[in-house]
Amino acid sequence: MMRIVICGPAHPYRGGIAAYNERLAQQLLHEGDAAAIYTFKLQYPSFLFPGKTQYDHGYAPEGVTITRAINSVNPLNWFNIGLRLRRIRPDLVIMRYWLPFLAPALGFIARLVKSNRHTMVVTIFDNVVPHEKRIGDTMLTRFFVKSIDGALVMTRAVENDLRKFSADMPCVISPHPLFDNYSVPVSRDEAIAHLKLPQADKYILFFGFIREYKGLDLLLRAMAEKCVRDLGVKLIVAGEFYESKKPYFDLLSQLGTGDRIIFHSHFISDDEVKYYFSAASLVVQPYKSATQSGVTQIAYHFNKPMIVTNVGGLAEIVPDGVSGYVVEPDPVAIAGAICDFFSGDEKRFEAGIEEKKKEYSWSRLTEALHSLVREVQRAR
Repeated sequence: MMRIVICGPAHPYRGGIAAYNERLAQQLLHEGDAAAIYTFKLQYPSFLFPGKTQYDHGYAPEGVTITRAINSVNPLNWFNIGLRLRRIRPDLVIMRYWLPFLAPALGFIARLVKSNRHTMVVTIFDNVVPHEKRIGDTMLTRFFVKSIDGALVMTRAVENDLRKFSADMPCVISPHPLFDNYSVPVSRDEAIAHLKLPQADKYILFFGFIREYKGLDLLLRAMAEKCVRDLGVKLIVAGEFYESKKPYFDLLSQLGTGDRIIFHSHFISDDEVKYYFSAASLVVQPYKSATQSGVTQIAYHFNKPMIVTNVGGLAEIVPDGVSGYVVEPDPVAIAGAICDFFSGDEKRFEAGIEEKKKEYSWSRLTEALHSLVREVQRAR
């Protein structure tokens, strides 16, 4: 048995990283490890957060001890948390890293914890290099990488980014597991009725918060291509705008396709997710930049074929012709895949999806973490 502390978002914070950390803690506990989460007292100052709220007002996950402890902008807090973790001597601390803004806090805590000469500190990288780059990102990421003993990455693309900062750090690759915490699928008819949509129409889904790098504009342009217009298929955009919505609605006015785009532009709570994925025939991720995406693993959980763009590690997770399509981040290419899907047997990817799902279990992730620990121990 290992004593493990995960440092990163968790309840009451919302979002995919929080859900991942909670589900990982549950799996570790199920396997006999003593796992707990140290989450943030303050994650982002409000002026840095583009959404309406950082918080999930639902229930905390059962069985997981979550301590609100870390203040991302208070060095005195970093010192106190580092001392606390150094004193309690967990065998392993797992840091979640996705944004250089958090590098000073997490890097300082990691250095202080490791000074007890017992605790190993590893990181699960969502991405080493952020989607939207800012001045100072490289310096901050380098500071953080030097504080850790090893890394788990979800795609080879992220490993390649890590090697720009450390050529020899112990590193394992383990894809994002299925998000199986969103209940089970419901029937298409039930989902469409719940969302108050016409039953006669077919739907594709864009899911998740909206930022420029996610390429919603590419998908809106794809919806205007003739072959897609002729299909009459409708697009559900389910997620909160993390930037101005005006450019998107201006584009819709220009394209004249607003009657076929349905915006549910609010945060989608966990208990509502099943309705959006169950209503859709196809999930589209038209990203301009990405390393991986949790949306992919929600789609797998609900047995939905996908269109992903050939950026980052998306094509590693959704093999072309097996569980969907891999296309270039271009409206014509995206439209071509949409039209190909609806012009053939819409169930033709079912077998491939079921086979790929076997690779994305939470037990495989914990196996990879224990493998990483052994690599770190050998490297010490």
